[in-house]
Amino acid sequence: MVKLRLKRCGRKQVYRIVAIDVRSRREGRDLRKVGFYDPINNQTYLNIPAILYFLEKGAQPTGTVYDIFKKAGVCFSRISS
Repeated sequence: MVKLRLKRCGRKQVYRIVAIDVRSRREGRDLRKVGFYDPINNQTYLNIPAILYFLEKGAQPTGTVYDIFKKAGVCFSRISS
């Protein structure tokens, strides 16, 4: 199963939004980078086509990533796992 979740990068609180296998570590190898989130500067970059592709294939976003998508206006229905 694939999840869309945050992956830390850099020394500060900066995160990449990645599609990653559930069995991988948080900092493990990702399948694809689909976005960027900086909570300090309140900046978000989302690759919408890539996100929708993974969601159509059954990927589940984590709670925090779901909230980021909701705030950005990415429309999809969340299926609880």
